[in-house]
Amino acid sequence: MPRMTIGALAQAGGVGVETVRYYQRRGLIGTPDRPTNGGLGGGFRSYGDDDVRRLRFIRSAQAAGFTLDQITELLRLDAGHDRDRARALAEARIEALDAQIAELQAARNALTRLAGACAQAHAGPCPILSAFERDAVA
Repeated sequence: MPRMTIGALAQAGGVGVETVRYYQRRGLIGTPDRPTNGGLGGGFRSYGDDDVRRLRFIRSAQAAGFTLDQITELLRLDAGHDRDRARALAEARIEALDAQIAELQAARNALTRLAGACAQAHAGPCPILSAFERDAVA
């Protein structure tokens, strides 16, 4: 693949240019030097295949729920030697996801009960609104 501008890199990675710049500020993606002697686009920074792969790696890791700090660590790992650490990070992320799932299921169950109570009670205060008011006071 030929060298590309930041806009082409962003498009290849499925993100906006500002996202690429943010990743650069965070140190997730390098910022190439500007050529001074008539390089690509007359002084524009250029990116290549490695940058596209790195950007796609970041997006995939985010889709798996990793934070940017965790992704920074994942990027520093050696694929051939750091399997234990990569697995530990993944297992920690799984535990966090399980906790989030449990919280969401509890919220869903509570809302299901409240919606059922609301459907059965046609007079008096709405059970849903009453429950939220009660929680707001507590």
